[in-house]
Amino acid sequence: MARVCQVTGKTPIGGHKVSHSNIKTKRRFLPNLQKKRFYLAEEDKWITLKLSTDAIRTINKNGLYSVVKELRAKGEKL
Repeated sequence: MARVCQVTGKTPIGGHKVSHSNIKTKRRFLPNLQKKRFYLAEEDKWITLKLSTDAIRTINKNGLYSVVKELRAKGEKL
């Protein structure tokens, strides 16, 4: 499953496309994922993450290093 946010864990969800005549057909709602490079000053290196835009806001709020520590505690390899 390639479309997964590394921080929040958001994945595609299913739903219905509803036409004007109310006919429902299956569709997927994909998370808004961005590939983003960050400079990790504590380790003096660049890391690339696949993030949802919500996760980018989380990193801006909490700081990159604290988010990376949480990811490594979960077992994510960066």
